[in-house]
Amino acid sequence: MATSSKDMPSPLTEIPAHLLVEIFLRLPTAEDLARASAACVSFRRLTTDGSFLRSFRRLHAPPLLGFLDYGRFRPALPPHPSAPAARALALAADFYFSFIDSYCHWTVQDSRDGRVLLDRDLRQHEQPPVFKDLAVCDPLHRRYVLLPPVPHGLDASLEPLFPMVSEAQCKAFLDPLGEEEIAAGETTFRVILMANCKTSLAAFIFSSNTGQWQAAASKGWSDLALGKHDMAEMSWVHPFILRRHYAYGCFYWDWVEFGRKKLLLLDTRKMEFSIADLPPGEWNKEGLAIVEAGEGRLGMFGFHGEATSNLIYTVARNTGKSPRQWQVKKTFLLDSGYKYRIRDATQRYLLLTRIDASSSLNDRLTGYFAMDVKTLQIQRVYEKQNYRLHETYPYINFPPSLLSSRRI
Repeated sequence: MATSSKDMPSPLTEIPAHLLVEIFLRLPTAEDLARASAACVSFRRLTTDGSFLRSFRRLHAPPLLGFLDYGRFRPALPPHPSAPAARALALAADFYFSFIDSYCHWTVQDSRDGRVLLDRDLRQHEQPPVFKDLAVCDPLHRRYVLLPPVPHGLDASLEPLFPMVSEAQCKAFLDPLGEEEIAAGETTFRVILMANCKTSLAAFIFSSNTGQWQAAASKGWSDLALGKHDMAEMSWVHPFILRRHYAYGCFYWDWVEFGRKKLLLLDTRKMEFSIADLPPGEWNKEGLAIVEAGEGRLGMFGFHGEATSNLIYTVARNTGKSPRQWQVKKTFLLDSGYKYRIRDATQRYLLLTRIDASSSLNDRLTGYFAMDVKTLQIQRVYEKQNYRLHETYPYINFPPSLLSSRRI
């Protein structure tokens, strides 16, 4: 007997739009969403809607696609779940930054929200300026913004605080976008430039919304409640050397490598410097990482003692930027045949390296591993024989394009 059209099941395209949205929101990865959006015009219309994308980004952690080091992009390799997307990104994007009109060499300074911060290498100058030229670029869409120089009036106004400003050591980095800004696919960005002088610290901030720099924070070392010995030692430390972490609107720098159980803080909401104490214990100089532990509390990963086979995760009992009491949440027993080091951390991921402790420098296998700080799962990201370690910047998420103009 023939089946009437009324008895036939409805095709997928006849499912109400609000139910399709719920289905698409439950797709596990952005790659799955991209494949679904390519199926038909109506699917694409739903999945590219601004409100849908904001909801999807709130529900799904941004993918860790690889990392940048020494001017190269290292894509996540199989079996990491981001490997297919990372390979596609490596083929589509220009991580040599050849689209920037310049005869000078550009050096990676930071990577965040899919964008890369570069500074111009001025080694050919006998006396390079204190503040280098900076650019923020989107290597996928091949767009960039050249930042204007810090106005002379701003640094001149700080001369009473910085009598030796020419000896300042500077480091620029990207200020993370807020959750709502990321969910909305905002094309705005902010750059913070920190100057470490003999007696003081200063921070300048650039906003793409205004296109201008402004002096944001300054503090004398003596006002940070440091002893004379600490002040003398920290005055020459370049911000490039200190490990930088970010959580809940604050940047943290640790001084463990220099034998100090202190954290330097920069609150980006109030633009104020301050000092906080580390959890008690003998923390290894191979790395610490300050992360967001949830419910407004800070978390910290670190190695206790001389060995790096025990990775400790400890969480502050109180909320706020200056923790007072800490509680060990978990100890990860790593393979004792390897030497581990914490390379970097973001709000969501911890990046570690692992090398064979018994191998020679020219015959060692270097592995990069990422831990999701919410699920505490570790996955291998990258591995290479005879690989030398450099400054590492995780590359996370596909960037929204920058301004429609190619440069300022």
